[in-house]
Amino acid sequence: MAGVVHIQWYATILRQDALAAEVSLAARTSLRYGASQYSVHRSDDDRYRILQMVWFANKADWYRYWDSPEMIEFRRRNSGHYQIPIAYVWHDELAAGSLGPEVPLEAEPAPEPEPQAAGS
Repeated sequence: MAGVVHIQWYATILRQDALAAEVSLAARTSLRYGASQYSVHRSDDDRYRILQMVWFANKADWYRYWDSPEMIEFRRRNSGHYQIPIAYVWHDELAAGSLGPEVPLEAEPAPEPEPQAAGS
């Protein structure tokens, strides 16, 4: 079943900007391993908390990405920039939606004419 993996990164002190940039670059690599999309978010309430989300058709592709040479090198190169353990969780995707060129917005209905006052 298709799903999305949430990876919770938590930067060490004063490393949040560098880690956010590195996670954003590493997330792109997921497309080479069968991901259909990825997203990286940073919390406004806690600037050290970075959430990476990656969509895969199956768990086997997820593990190919997570255990890939690129991700092993990413974790080695950035060790010390994030707290351990790294928490990731597979979520089954039950529903999703978005607007795009293939999904046009519905047109606004035409305004109703103003009623005429009696005796005008």
